[in-house]
Amino acid sequence: MKKPLKIALFALLALVLAALAYVIYVFAAYYRVEDYQTLDVVRTTCESPVPMEDAAGTDVTYRISSANVGFGAYSSDYSFFMDGGKESRARSAEAVDENMRGEASLVKDLSPDFALFQEVDIDGTRSWHVPEDAYLRDVMEGREFDEVYAQNYDSPYLFYPFLSPHGANRAGIITYSTFPISSAIRRSLPIEQGFMKLVDLDRCYSVSRIPMANGKEFVLYNLHLSAYTSDGTIATEQLEMLCADMLQEYESGNYCIAGGDFNKDLLGASAEIFGVTGGENDTWAQPIPEGTIPAGLSLVAPFDPEHPVASCRTANEPYDVKTSFRVTVDGFLVSDNVEVLGADVVDADYRYSDHNPIYMDFILKSE
Repeated sequence: MKKPLKIALFALLALVLAALAYVIYVFAAYYRVEDYQTLDVVRTTCESPVPMEDAAGTDVTYRISSANVGFGAYSSDYSFFMDGGKESRARSAEAVDENMRGEASLVKDLSPDFALFQEVDIDGTRSWHVPEDAYLRDVMEGREFDEVYAQNYDSPYLFYPFLSPHGANRAGIITYSTFPISSAIRRSLPIEQGFMKLVDLDRCYSVSRIPMANGKEFVLYNLHLSAYTSDGTIATEQLEMLCADMLQEYESGNYCIAGGDFNKDLLGASAEIFGVTGGENDTWAQPIPEGTIPAGLSLVAPFDPEHPVASCRTANEPYDVKTSFRVTVDGFLVSDNVEVLGADVVDADYRYSDHNPIYMDFILKSE
């Protein structure tokens, strides 16, 4: 055998072995957090977890916000490789700083009593290892919040795209409450299996319990459902699990609100409403199937018909109001003992994230 051919064969064998070793590493490093994990409550409101004089009350107007910060990468001119765009990481640590502070400032300006955040990197290659929870805490400073963090996923190192790998990333969801949180847990959601679990990673919602002056509890759910799946049905299964959990709490007399990124078209016809097609067939932009939301719960899709603004843009290209597909995937679920006064999307032109923040004003009804 000629020497050049031997070298080529050895090189090919080395590549095959390296690829095999990488596949073994990815599957070996993959893990899911156990269900019903107890979460730490970082307490700033007071030392005691249940001060009745500071507890949430009924017939009072409250505001809740939600914002997917997009790991601090998505300025309006950013495109993401998994949506068909070009980029896989934030452009720099400085870009993460600007985007995180900008999105958090939009939320702070809403003066929410409860604030939910999704896709917050604690440590990530894609976000230049910036601890984004610290940025949120810094911007929200000036108001006292109890804080709960739940890990959504801790991914193995993704060597793709090859010239700028997405890397290894630990990300989660954060809940803030101006009222004391007595306890919190993480619920593990069903995900796709086989190879697709490496794309779907791990998914969860957090459950924070807030004592009320009437002896009941306000149960607050923070969620980020699956996006990149084979057909979108897994997000529906996740939603069914969440609804069953909420319904059980409501039937026991508690007040329930879930908020976050549903990765579903909550308006049901976003392409028609916002006048741009091209993304409505994506698995994360499908309407919620009829009959998914049970009696006792109601979906709240933030929307102002006088000034319609979508909560999310597709990131296959830099944002262009004429060509970018837009869809409202962020919203709320409420139990029937919660009266919704209004809900809307902040018109931020996706300056700091591919998601505009949303908010809802509500009352917890007295018996």
